[in-house]
Amino acid sequence: MLTNTETIEFNLLLRAINQRYGHDFNNYASNSLQRRVKYHCDKLGYQYLSQMLPDILHNEQQFENLLNTISVPVTDMFRDPNFFLTLREKIIPVLRTYPSINIWHAGCASGEEVYSLAIIFKEEGLYDNCKIYATDFNDAVLEQAKSGVFSMQKMQRYTEFYYKAGGKSSFSDYYVAHKKGVKMIPSLSKNIVFAKHNLAVDQVFGQFNLILCRNVLIYFDNTLQNKVFSLFYDSLMPLGFMCLGSHESITHSLVRSRFNTIAEQERIYRKCD
Repeated sequence: MLTNTETIEFNLLLRAINQRYGHDFNNYASNSLQRRVKYHCDKLGYQYLSQMLPDILHNEQQFENLLNTISVPVTDMFRDPNFFLTLREKIIPVLRTYPSINIWHAGCASGEEVYSLAIIFKEEGLYDNCKIYATDFNDAVLEQAKSGVFSMQKMQRYTEFYYKAGGKSSFSDYYVAHKKGVKMIPSLSKNIVFAKHNLAVDQVFGQFNLILCRNVLIYFDNTLQNKVFSLFYDSLMPLGFMCLGSHESITHSLVRSRFNTIAEQERIYRKCD
């Protein structure tokens, strides 16, 4: 918990960031955000939060460094394998009936789940009919996602997740050796569009059959969560699907009556009309 003085400094910092860079963190889960900002302050060796302010305002790289701490881009390929298995077994058969499939992966972080999605649609013979829009508000992690380069040390775990998610091939077919680890094969990224989008302030930019936003909303307060749910509702085509993270739900949201539950445990919902 922040002291009263630290809370004043914290609020001044958020206001300055919003005015300088257009990033609005006022509706992020307060305790989590305060903890990360304080951690960043301590890491830089500052005694007071306000001591960061000049660097943040006058040095864009310093702001990007803080953003990387705040955004917590933690993800895995085929994270929560049963979710991807359910997607394969229950959602893809419906999407198979469409002539084309537009997908939005919101808050894609460093891209592991986007490439997981591409692999599944490739194995199901639908990738050529897909366009996947992968967005995040963090430029640094978007660049990492675009590169398709990941740690070799994680491949054994990812391989296990892949098979639990119903993988139909050899996972090693989807990547090649790279000087920094492994690189996903180019055919997986040909229908992926990586773009910057801030869920807190940006608007609808397309119409989608499937929206995934997993383990992002847990960092937002109820007000911002409802705003994002409305954004997703407006961005979905009739009878489109919305997929959330394992600790997220629409149960107490303002849009609950607008969605049917397809798989409660996997947090998969379908727009009513």
